[in-house]
Amino acid sequence: MGAEGGLKVDAAVVSQLSHVPTGARTLEDRGYDGCWTAEINHDPFLPLTLAAEHTSRIELGTSIAVAFARNPMTVAQIGWDLQDFSQGRLLLGLGSQIKPHIERRFSMPWGRPVARMREFVQALHEIWACWRDGTRLDFEGDFYTHTLMTPMFVPPPHSFGEPRVFVAAVGDRMTEMCGEVADGLLAHAFSTQRYFREVTLPTLLRGIERSGRRRQDVEVASPLFVVTGRDEQELSAASVATRKQIAFYASTPAYRGVLELHGWGELQTELHRLSRDGDWDTMGSLIDDTILGEFAVVAPLDDVVHKVRARCDGLIDRVLVGFPSSIDEDTVIELVSEMRCGAMKETP
Repeated sequence: MGAEGGLKVDAAVVSQLSHVPTGARTLEDRGYDGCWTAEINHDPFLPLTLAAEHTSRIELGTSIAVAFARNPMTVAQIGWDLQDFSQGRLLLGLGSQIKPHIERRFSMPWGRPVARMREFVQALHEIWACWRDGTRLDFEGDFYTHTLMTPMFVPPPHSFGEPRVFVAAVGDRMTEMCGEVADGLLAHAFSTQRYFREVTLPTLLRGIERSGRRRQDVEVASPLFVVTGRDEQELSAASVATRKQIAFYASTPAYRGVLELHGWGELQTELHRLSRDGDWDTMGSLIDDTILGEFAVVAPLDDVVHKVRARCDGLIDRVLVGFPSSIDEDTVIELVSEMRCGAMKETP
């Protein structure tokens, strides 16, 4: 898997439409393999249309689009058109979100999210098969039913195949289901190498084996916290925001299991209390160097490539990383190239 048999290196693009053409072109010029959008305060699909128009090589993905705010037919149509327009570069990343957002923000039904996501992905493939092969659409599930497709509503054919479908997973059941039906796993940034090795990957493999596939058939993508700089002063400054971000995730009960694996379960209780008080600075101060080093790659610029690749080795196929804005363009291009091609320097 990965670029030239190695690690794929991705980055995010700002989803504000006026910024997308320049942002996507910049990522492609820097040598990144993938350009991802997120569904936060902007639609995740519209930016990819612009990104596709202004690039020619880089893969384009949603990390994530909220599946349960939509239905399989609408997502199938968007995915089909973007796959055509991008000439086969779409990575359709879906996530479940959580019950309050689905019910109260999107006003959509919630329930049995793992079974619902499995069915959503299966329905996508049935719809695409109908359009591709001219077969009768006959999908009936517990959550979605698609049994009507008249010729007028079949999109024009294209030669780029179906988009690869990635599913975001945190819990064991969603991770295992991803291994059964998806083409890729979108892992959460709040993870450690040990958690990946001992929990995430074995769980994913159970699903992959159940589907009769192999590990290389499912691409694992994950963001990675990177703290880097030219000297100790820049490293220290760069770590402040990362400590706060790790503390924010660590305050969430759903992620307690990652902390418990390392014996830090009680930290989640304290961080959750501080989060209710809005004491974000104190929360960040509780992420000491040991915890920071488990959740982030902390390394000077001349060693950051080696550390990122070592963190991903055998676990992550494509990594989403960012670098401080103070790092010049030529240096970023060099770092991305080294990460992708495996030109690692030896650690003393």
